[in-house]
This record gives sequence, C-alpha cells and structure tokens, in this order.
Amino acid sequence: MEETPKLQTQIEIRPIQTPQPRMSAELTAEELLKEQRIPFPFFRPLSQRKENTWLISVFFILHLIAFAATMIVNDCWENSHAQCALKQLGRFSFQPLSENPLLGPSASALDAVGALRLRYLVKDHQFWRLFTSPCLHAGVFHFIVNLASVVFVGVHMEQEFGPLRVGVIYILSALCGSLVATLFLQDRPSVACSGALFGLLGATLSGLIWNWKIYSKKFATLMALLIISMVNGILGLMPYVSNFSNIGGFISGFLAGFIILFRPHVGQGYQAKTGLFDFNIKHSVKLKQKLDKPVLRSVSLVIFTLLFAGAAVAALQGINLNRYCSWCQYIDCVPLKWWSCSNKAMSCETMISSQQLTLTCSDNGNFKVWPFTNISQARLEDLCNVICS
Repeated sequence: MEETPKLQTQIEIRPIQTPQPRMSAELTAEELLKEQRIPFPFFRPLSQRKENTWLISVFFILHLIAFAATMIVNDCWENSHAQCALKQLGRFSFQPLSENPLLGPSASALDAVGALRLRYLVKDHQFWRLFTSPCLHAGVFHFIVNLASVVFVGVHMEQEFGPLRVGVIYILSALCGSLVATLFLQDRPSVACSGALFGLLGATLSGLIWNWKIYSKKFATLMALLIISMVNGILGLMPYVSNFSNIGGFISGFLAGFIILFRPHVGQGYQAKTGLFDFNIKHSVKLKQKLDKPVLRSVSLVIFTLLFAGAAVAALQGINLNRYCSWCQYIDCVPLKWWSCSNKAMSCETMISSQQLTLTCSDNGNFKVWPFTNISQARLEDLCNVICS
C-alpha cells in the first residue's frame, strides 16, 4: 500500500513586541512627573552611604556632650546631698521628679550652663544665652524624645537635600527659636533646643509642598509630621522647655525651606537606594525650571529677613510680649498637680539647728527639714521653689 504523505504544519512563533518606554531624555517635564513618583524620604530605605548623614551625627554628639556637661555641673550627689533619683549614677544622677518632672538637672544648674531666664537677659543683658540655650535639654525624657525626632527627620532630609542646606536650616531655626523664646520669657529657666527640630519639621513641610508632584505618600508624611510635632509640643507644656522656641523654629524652618529646598538631590541618590526613581536631571532641563520658583523664594526670603530682624531687635530691647498677652503663658507651661509653672519669686524663712536646715515658705506656710546645712544660695532658691509650689 502506498503511504499517504503526512502533512507537516509549520507554525512560526514570534515574540510579542512590547512597546519600549521612552528614555527620560525624550520625556517632557509633565510626562516625567505623571509617569514616575518616589515616596517621600521618610518612607524610603536609607542609603548605605553613611557619609550622607555626617551632619546630623555631629549635632547628635554635640547635644550629648552638652547634656553630659549639664549633669556634671548639676552634680546631684554633691549639691543635693545624695537626695536624687537613680542614685546609682552618682554625679550623673538626676533631681527628684518633684523638682524636675523630666528627670534632669535642677533649675540652678540650667541657669549655670546658659538657659534663658528673664532676669539674666533683661537685667544682666547676658545675650550669650541666646546661643547656649539651643544646646540644652531639660531632662533625660526631653533629651531622648527630641534627639530621636531630630535623627529621624534630619537623616532623611540630609540625604534628600544635602548636609549644607539642612545644616543652614538647623542653625537658623535654633537661633530664631531662641529669639522668639526671649519675647515670652518668665522668671524661670527655659531651654530652646527643640527650635532646631521644629525648624527641620517646617522645612520638611515646605520641601514637600514645593516638590508636591514629585513625591508619593504625601498624606502619610503629613501625618508623621503631625505626630512628631504633637509629642514634642506636649513636652513644651512642661517646665523648663520653651514652646515658643518651637513656634519660632517652625516658622523660620518653613520659610527657609522655601528659600533653599527648591530641588532635591536627584539622579544620584535614588539609584543607590531602591532604583524606584531615576531622576536624571541633566536630561530634564524643563523639570529643573519647573521646580525653581524664584518669586516664591524671593518673597520667603523677605519675610524671613523681616521676622528675624524684628525678633532680634525686640530681644535686644528687652520687650516682653507677656504684658500684652495674658494667656500666652499657658502655651509655654500648663500647671498641673505634678509641677508648677509659677514665675513668681519665692521667699522662705531659713533656720539652721543641729546640722539641720529648715525652710518655711512665706506664702503658704509649708516647711521641710533637710539633714544638711552647707548649701549654696542658688540651691537654696531651688528648694524654696519646691516647697512653695
């Protein structure tokens, strides 16, 4: 029998041609903004390049040294005759919570290391305290919360915008916060270190607004800023922490952000991080021009200069805005049963007998006996304020 020929069918399989995306050089600024987004720095992994965060590390070390120096000057073991919290720390032990609810140094120690206080600026004209107060913390709780927030915000901002711009904002915000704090001073020590943190928060907000079309997760970023601001603002309602420095620092940082945070460091860092956004600026001249808004920068610079100059002149003239705003004191400190916000000069009757010191408050009649007599006048004022509050 004849074999029937087998039909052979040849099927040619060709790969499906997918349209190739255009290179960034061919994209216009509007197309690039629509097609690519990057998460805000808070929600991106940090770069492995550790040198990008050297500035915030320096600030952290300086604050740590300043807090250690404050506790050495405080020397609760010697000056308070071992009546301290955490006595095991010896010279670095803290004042009792009844004296400092933030677990830190005494009021006299804060005065000695350069805290802001009405009597020293208005009467003694010790304006050097404007530069030392932003370096001080009121206690270990304040230290931990404040610096943890600075590291979280500052490291991401430094990698996004570079150490130079972030450093300028940090220093200007610290100084501006200190100036604003002097306008609402009471006769109690006050530290202004949180002004720099709120300056970074304000700059973060302005950087987000300026580059709104570039970033994703914007509302999550706003929520993170709100939480950090609320936590540190609540600490500002306690003694020795100035909330007015927070307000001044935030405003100055917000304006400074509009002046110098008009364009992130793009094209270099994103490939090293996650590759989500290859922002090749040299191929996107139109985008650079879009991000740069010289009119907004100029207006922000004028407002910032006027506010800074006005606050500086008012501080040098010794103007106290509490005279015109009776309720403003509650922005800075809210009195509760755990602490007092009184700025009234307290007076006590002192009696020494049998190696014991007895202080009696002249206002309310409260008294207390201490088993020692050798005590400095500054420390005597601290104890008097404790029993009178």
